[in-house]
Amino acid sequence: MLDKALAIRDKIIEIRRVIHANPELSFQEFATARLAAAFLDELGYQVREHVGKTGIVADRGAGSTVAIRADMDALPIQEENEIEHRSRVAGVMHACGHDAHVACALGAAVLLAQENLNGRIRILLQPAEETGDEDSKSGAARMIEDGAMDGVDAVLGLHVSASLPAGAIGIRPGPIMAASDSFHLKIIGHAAHGARPQDGVDAVALAAQVINAIHQIVSRRISPLAPGVITIGTIQGSSARANIISQSVDMTGTIRSFDEKLRKLLHQELRHACEMSKALGGSYELTIKQGCPVTINDPKLAELVHSTAIDLLGEDKVIIVEPDMGSEDFALLAQQAPGCYFWLGAAIKDDPRHHHSPRFDIDESALHIGAAMFAEVSKRILGWKSEAAEKGKLDDFMAFRQSRKKPE
Repeated sequence: MLDKALAIRDKIIEIRRVIHANPELSFQEFATARLAAAFLDELGYQVREHVGKTGIVADRGAGSTVAIRADMDALPIQEENEIEHRSRVAGVMHACGHDAHVACALGAAVLLAQENLNGRIRILLQPAEETGDEDSKSGAARMIEDGAMDGVDAVLGLHVSASLPAGAIGIRPGPIMAASDSFHLKIIGHAAHGARPQDGVDAVALAAQVINAIHQIVSRRISPLAPGVITIGTIQGSSARANIISQSVDMTGTIRSFDEKLRKLLHQELRHACEMSKALGGSYELTIKQGCPVTINDPKLAELVHSTAIDLLGEDKVIIVEPDMGSEDFALLAQQAPGCYFWLGAAIKDDPRHHHSPRFDIDESALHIGAAMFAEVSKRILGWKSEAAEKGKLDDFMAFRQSRKKPE
């Protein structure tokens, strides 16, 4: 499969560059979707458009179903790279690699169209991984609502990594990406003249104490063996003048965790920390918005991805990675069927480019490996008609999938 992928590497890179030059924000991926739909239709896939608003579902074959998912949306960042295929859209850039994900998925679609598989391949091109809509629902949630995961027996996803060596595969069973929740906190005091603080309740002073309490939650209220993060990302006082004591202070932040028990504990302790404002004469309003759950790799599927990567690339190219505090709405898909999410190393040697930055870029020489991994893992799950005995290697996985199905 790797040799077949290498033969179409230039096409995969070309697709990535076209999408990179024409980035689209979440739920606005109209041109990207049209490009992908036309490409898949030409390969003989049955294409359904406008799934989850701007998503694509494309099927080939029948029977047990493996879904390959790629996200399509870009970020509101002005690109600084001086490259021929730099973004043509002011203030919008593929700064996280979703252009590469689409290219890998379409490359896999080409490879799998050449196989006589004993099952169905479903290509899921998903909008809006980076953010939600007016109801705070991401692209994965919207696609699930529109039936994109109906009948799926296993789902695969990847993310290019700007830190792993180009061509390496990063994988681990179990939790691989964190749950992500956001919060908005308003600390409320009483405004007064800056020269007479005794006449008011300084919301800035209250906020300072609350922030210290919040920053002690992870270090003092949870086990050091249980990874968690609470970050305050923004803070804004209500006063517009230096000599006015703020009536209120608004803060926003993020909460990250790897299991539901810890997730609930962090929420609870955040509320407790905010109570300090009351003890000092103020009050607060706290809203916690639950986001993506933990991304959990099915152990059997993760082992298959691991062994496939070794077979294709060699043991030295396969890395057991640590869980990442980033979050992914792939987690929602993996709640619908056994899932596996892995990293594709794409670091530019001696010139690291960070995700979500204006200079983000990748080593494109790795993209055919992502396509080959998608295709080969799918092939091994389904087996192929000319060598149906190979399917026996994964009979236990498919039986496991059946055991997870909810009763009608």
